[in-house]
Amino acid sequence: MPNDHRRPWILFDIGGVLEIVDDDTWNGRLRATWAERFGLTHDSLTSELSTAGLPRIDIEAGVEPEYWRRVGTALGADENAVARMRAEFWDAYCGRPNSELIEYARDLRSRAGVAILSNSADGAREEEERRFRFSAVFDPICYSHEQGVLKPDARAYEIALARMATTPDRVLFIDDHTEALDGALRCGIRGVLHRDNATTVAAIEDFLVGPEGLEPPTSSV
Repeated sequence: MPNDHRRPWILFDIGGVLEIVDDDTWNGRLRATWAERFGLTHDSLTSELSTAGLPRIDIEAGVEPEYWRRVGTALGADENAVARMRAEFWDAYCGRPNSELIEYARDLRSRAGVAILSNSADGAREEEERRFRFSAVFDPICYSHEQGVLKPDARAYEIALARMATTPDRVLFIDDHTEALDGALRCGIRGVLHRDNATTVAAIEDFLVGPEGLEPPTSSV
């Protein structure tokens, strides 16, 4: 669809919004599983990995193969064991699709731009595309590992705004973390704290009634 500078935008987070994950402790629980598998305590596994020189997969692109290679070396894991760990990581990371909200976003495209801004791990684009085909709905998709910056840093939102070719007053940001919403607010972007689909959809519909008629942003929810 041709770019329209007057067009409103709905900017979505992924984890906890477009993807359903059990809770924010999944990474710790996964590491506990790995520790037991390798005969380590949780603390000793964390110590081994912290001294392995792992690359920053959240702000660097193209480093995932080296990341898992170093994990394997640190734990004395063979190729099959590392492949199993990687598969477990992505299964936990991606969770399940929030199909209702994704389909709602798909239907929104006749009325608004729909985009993604997500703190991410290198490999997320490929893994989430394979599972959920986000590119069929959202454009642009802004990942932290590709942009080199994490929410709530202002640069993350500024890059997303540039890629959407829009201004902060025309964007509504959906996230499940208040810190990310506060970062958006500091850039002049209204935010909605996602807790359930019905409340989020209602907030989006209110926004789309006419962004120019809304009050300036005064809070993160």
